Amino acid sequence: MQEEKRVGRSYSDADAAADLAAYFALKRAVSVWSLAGNSVVALLVVHWLPLPALALATGGLCGVLNAQLTGSSGELLLKNRTVGLFVLSSFLRIGVFGIVPVAFAVHGPWWSMAWYFAGFFLPLALFALGARRAFERK
Repeated sequence: MQEEKRVGRSYSDADAAADLAAYFALKRAVSVWSLAGNSVVALLVVHWLPLPALALATGGLCGVLNAQLTGSSGELLLKNRTVGLFVLSSFLRIGVFGIVPVAFAVHGPWWSMAWYFAGFFLPLALFALGARRAFERK
């Protein structure tokens, strides 16, 4: 049998350092843009929809905290190679950030929970869009 030659790219230490720097920059930018975007929309609608506006702002803050904690947990997982702490932190995040929208649904219109989730998932959406551009290989 003949050995097949693999044609591919090499991934140097310089590439890894550049990708790591891009990752940290993207994490910071996503946090800032998410908080700013959610705050602006919440301020625009607070007069007419006070509880949903609060749910949006709270969801944005919780979404940024969740994104930062998830990123830190993933970084720690890669560094230490221990899955237990990562799983425990995931369950804690789900518990904490999952109960908040229920409180908004109980104390206000049930659909205010959707405003929370819109704010909560904005950082994830921005990170997904930004990562596609940031890590695109030429």
